[in-house]
Amino acid sequence: MRQVLLPRRDPYGKKGGTGMLRNGLQPWHLLILAVVVIAVFGSKKLPDTARALGKSMRILKSEARAMKDESTP
Repeated sequence: MRQVLLPRRDPYGKKGGTGMLRNGLQPWHLLILAVVVIAVFGSKKLPDTARALGKSMRILKSEARAMKDESTP
């Protein structure tokens, strides 16, 4: 007797499903994240932290652009 192998069923409904993160971030996730960030950094340090993060992102972006321009002949 020959055994027939059936494909496995994906429990998330899609092939290659992403599991729990399938639906992405919900608005209440962002609210909880904001509360935790304010609790950790405090309301006084938050603007300075955001400013430093923005400056770091600008530097990273300009360096990446410079590296891309160097590699292009």
